[in-house]
This record gives sequence, structure tokens and C-alpha cells, in this order.
Amino acid sequence: MAPIATYTITSSDSEPAGFILPDLFSDCRYPLRLNPHSHHVSRASEEWLFTEAHVVEPEISTFKALRIHDLIAYCYPDADVSHLRILSDFLNWSFTVDDYLDDGNVDDARGMRECCISALRDPINFQTENPAGKICKSFFTRFTETAGPGCTERFIHVLDLFFIAAAKEVNNRAKGHIHDLESYAAPRRDLTGSKSCFVLVEYAARIDLPDEVVSHPVIMATEDAANDYIAWSNDIFSYNKEQSRHDTYTNLIAVLMREQGLDLQDAVDYSGQLCKSAIQRFEDNRAILPSWGEEVDRQVAIYIQGMQDLIVGTLHWSFDSARYFGKDGETVKRERFIKLLPKIPL
Repeated sequence: MAPIATYTITSSDSEPAGFILPDLFSDCRYPLRLNPHSHHVSRASEEWLFTEAHVVEPEISTFKALRIHDLIAYCYPDADVSHLRILSDFLNWSFTVDDYLDDGNVDDARGMRECCISALRDPINFQTENPAGKICKSFFTRFTETAGPGCTERFIHVLDLFFIAAAKEVNNRAKGHIHDLESYAAPRRDLTGSKSCFVLVEYAARIDLPDEVVSHPVIMATEDAANDYIAWSNDIFSYNKEQSRHDTYTNLIAVLMREQGLDLQDAVDYSGQLCKSAIQRFEDNRAILPSWGEEVDRQVAIYIQGMQDLIVGTLHWSFDSARYFGKDGETVKRERFIKLLPKIPL
């Protein structure tokens, strides 16, 4: 059990000075596993990305501080070297795309979707000078060499859902549309990128789940639970930076504060309870998985284990990376206190 964090979290003018993180590690006790090949493979992948996407300093140093190689090592501990390289290429690329969409408008998002999905649909013949599209062509040509047909089609489908959701959120933000919890939860599952990471579990393990498995309500509920945990814990970790940029539109904490009239700490605590309930839903559905026969059941067990690795891997990586807490990740992990950053002047 982690020590109880005790801090004064209000400042002299009654505005919150910070908040205490939920003890997410007590609720997520899955073992953290590590892929031994990740650092070597990821270095090569990063150099490839910097060349193909024309990334230069200081962006190179900022990108390396994300420690995406740790995320990949935690989330795909059993992937072999060849598959790990393609996982690395995709995930390194996806972080650059995510940041691009965060700063872009709806036309940028729609244009990115058209280019990237066209590249995935026909990576050999589709021609583009867009670096994002060229990168898609490169990694997906290699992806299809070993991916099964169902896995391949699912990957394209869920990445398309991501781009559609991203464009819709950019449009909603521009129009001032405000989410309640119900309208927030479903599109957030498409925006996390977790659905593509779930498909990559199949790819890394060289399995291709039958349609009757991936469409089964228990499998879908298990995926939703894992996705919700990853999304909502991410919202907790990213809230501080987002509030400093006046950009909490797609953040669970802000949604709860608006919808339910909660103060910051109460909204953080509520978010932590939702994360805990997501873990319980994941386990409850794992316990009632049906059987499809010995071989398919073996593949399903690999898939569920992969989602578990993603849950615990993203949790640990969030404190290793500079993405949310800068250089203070270990301190924040230990003390669980977040001091609010000052808001950037508009």
C-alpha cells in the first residue's frame, strides 16, 4: 500500500494549488514485463522516423524524452525483433500524428485521415509526398507481410475510427460543444489509440482472431474496460498540462467538474474510482469468457494478456516519460502530489 499523501491543496485565494493523485498502483497490481529487444530496436526506429518525418532539434530531444521505447517494451514484452520494429515504427509515428492533430484544425484532421487511410488501403500503389502518408506506406507494407487478413482489416478500421473521432473533436471544440460524461466516454475510446494497440497484440503474437471472437459481447466489454482504464488514467496524468493551456475539452476531470459541480480534488478522486471500476470490469469479463475450442482459446488468452500488458505498461510509462510530469515523474509517483502549473496567458 502506498503511503497516504497529505498536502495543503488550496492557496491563499481559495483556488486549488494542486491535487493528490489516486493510488492507481494499488488497484493495478499486474506484473510489469519487459521486452529485452526494445532499446536496440527503438533506437533504429527513432532514427528512421527522424529521417522520414524531417524531425530536427530541439524536437528530437523532446521526442526522445518521451521514452516511447519503454512504453513499447512494457506493452509488447513477448514480441520478436522483426515485429517489434514495426510496432516501434507505428507507435513512434502515432505520437507525432497525435501532437499534430492536437494543434491542427478540422481540415488538417480530415486531410490526414484521407492520406493515411489511402496509404493503408493500398500501400504499394498509393502515391503521396506527405511524410505521414509515406511513413504509413513504409510500415504497413511490412506489416502486411505477416499479419492475418482479419488483423489487417481491423487495424485499418480502428485507425480510421481514430481519425474520424479526432476530426469530430476538433470540430466540436471549435463550435464550443460541451461534453457530459455519457457523450464523452464512447468517442474517447476511439481517440486514445488503444484500439490500434489491441490489434497490434494480435500482430505481435502472429494470431488472427476469428470474427465471431472479436464481435463477441464479452470480448468487446473486456476491450472497453481496458480502453477506459488507459483513457481515464491518461486524463488524470495529462490534466495539469492541459489546464495550463486552457485545453481541457477532452479531459475526464474537466467533464466531471462541469457536469457534476465537483471541485478539482473530488473530480480527480471520482476519476480514480472510475479507473478502479474499469479494472474490475476487465477482470469480471475475463472470468466469463466463453470457449471457442482449444486453439482459439489459446489465442484469446494471448489477446487478453496483451490488453493486461497495455494497462499496466501505460501506467508505469506515464511516470517514466517526460510527457506528463517532465523530469519529476519519480517524485510524483512516490508522493502523488501535482502542483498546478500557472495558466499560459491567452
